[in-house]
Amino acid sequence: MTAEAPAAPALSFGRLIPVAVHFDDLDALGLLHNARYPLMAERAWAELWREHGFHFEGDWVAAGDACNAVKELRITYEAPVTRPGEYAVHLWLERLGTTGLTYGFRFCSADGALTYAHGTRVLVRLDPATLRPAPWSEEFRTAGRALLRPAG
Repeated sequence: MTAEAPAAPALSFGRLIPVAVHFDDLDALGLLHNARYPLMAERAWAELWREHGFHFEGDWVAAGDACNAVKELRITYEAPVTRPGEYAVHLWLERLGTTGLTYGFRFCSADGALTYAHGTRVLVRLDPATLRPAPWSEEFRTAGRALLRPAG
């Protein structure tokens, strides 16, 4: 395979979270399986939000802002990951609304210099009793604002 990951601009927003690709993450062709990219992005987000005190431990009422659901997922694959090793997921928020948000992500080299895949995911905060949209807490919004991608 001759496809090469495109170079990315210098990291000036968001967070770079280390992730590991293991041998069993590869498919029969020796490529990172397409379903693993969003899974690793999800794990990276879970780690980042846990650092801010937002996590789910089995109780939706106690979960607060972690009580949310995916509305949309889009991903574009730029180049194949062909071996296990250390990589990263670059995370940021594109939009932070009252009850929803759109986050961006890049699956990239460990230093963030090369992009293998990128995408967005829309989440909606849910009221645990009704499963209807509910507003994010001010604590969550404060943490989220620090992750917003600058306009432009």
